[in-house]
Amino acid sequence: QVQLVESGGGLVQAGGSLRLSCAASGRTFSTYAMGWFRQAPGKEREFVAAVNWSGGIVDYADSVKGRFTISRDNAKNTVDLQMNSLKPEDTAVYYCAARRLAVARDHSQYYYWGQGTQVTVSS
Repeated sequence: QVQLVESGGGLVQAGGSLRLSCAASGRTFSTYAMGWFRQAPGKEREFVAAVNWSGGIVDYADSVKGRFTISRDNAKNTVDLQMNSLKPEDTAVYYCAARRLAVARDHSQYYYWGQGTQVTVSS
């Protein structure tokens, strides 16, 4: 069992930066791949970024590539999402999620989810 708690959301102007953090409970964090997803009002949940269990493999959605960076610290049981050059279209509730070992873009393949944190980017 893994429990996930996101933090770091907020309101920022376009072009600004935010850093989201996800804290995980459980002694087996290092065996899970971690993903970040987002969901805007009226839209489906979409993949943002993912990192495998070791941190050696990362994947990004095309819409955030070059602007967002995912990282993890297995000693601290955390995974972060550094978001730079934010755009109004990045506005959404951001969720972190966990699945065993390998990265995936399909949200249905993730077993555990946090409660989400709101990110709002003003123009």
